[in-house]
Amino acid sequence: MEKLVKAGIILYGLAMALVGFHQLFYGKFCVMIVPRWPVDNPVYTVLVYLGSLALITAGLAIVFNKRAREVSLWLGGVLLVLLLFSYVPYEFLHDPYYNHIAMWTNAFKELAFAGGAFVVAGTYTVTAPYSSPILRFLEKLIPAGRWFFAITMVTFGGMHWLYLENIATSLVPEWMPYHVFWTGFTGICLIGAGFSIALNIKTRLVANLLGLMIMLWFFMVHVPRALAMPLQDDGNEVTAAFSALVFCGTALVIANAGSVGKKKQAD
Repeated sequence: MEKLVKAGIILYGLAMALVGFHQLFYGKFCVMIVPRWPVDNPVYTVLVYLGSLALITAGLAIVFNKRAREVSLWLGGVLLVLLLFSYVPYEFLHDPYYNHIAMWTNAFKELAFAGGAFVVAGTYTVTAPYSSPILRFLEKLIPAGRWFFAITMVTFGGMHWLYLENIATSLVPEWMPYHVFWTGFTGICLIGAGFSIALNIKTRLVANLLGLMIMLWFFMVHVPRALAMPLQDDGNEVTAAFSALVFCGTALVIANAGSVGKKKQAD
């Protein structure tokens, strides 16, 4: 099971680093990280590049286990701050359709990304208390990481039913039969997995199956769409594939971290 934990951590860190590279390519924040505020300012562009480099560094530090616990804690904290002080105000103040749950899709993705960072941080031991009060505070959020991830899974599962026909038509591959059935079935799986993870019921089995299901989506849905429309809407299909890797990695870590000893953090 330790190999699955390691695989999950690598998937999470690699996907976050790829999001950073994606931002560098377009010169703007990915909508899963910062919403599309109507900003046209050189300072904003500088922040994009600095934030992208920081995200790449964080992702690679997690992949190669270089102070991965501290990095994961900082990453989770920053993502939560961006969610609370950028995405929430954006939806209520700028998005006229904020009362439609679909408009919050990227905000829930960011919540899951933050949850994944805390889940990853929880797999490492710490030899001494942190001197930084911020890190000590962020440590207390580690148990909440699985809840952040679970909330997103339940929400996305509900969206599959709320927008059943639209998802069945637009996302399920044409070669698959029974589009509506598979959309509804996926929604049930997401909702069930989210509650299982949140309530710690058969978590190892369910989270492993969730990770497998999302990895199948990655190859069957996201990769073909990303290859077919790599530049559409600032590479939205590409970043959707990255989010699938984040979700898969987080699910694998949640499923298997409890069955192995905590990893020692590299210097």
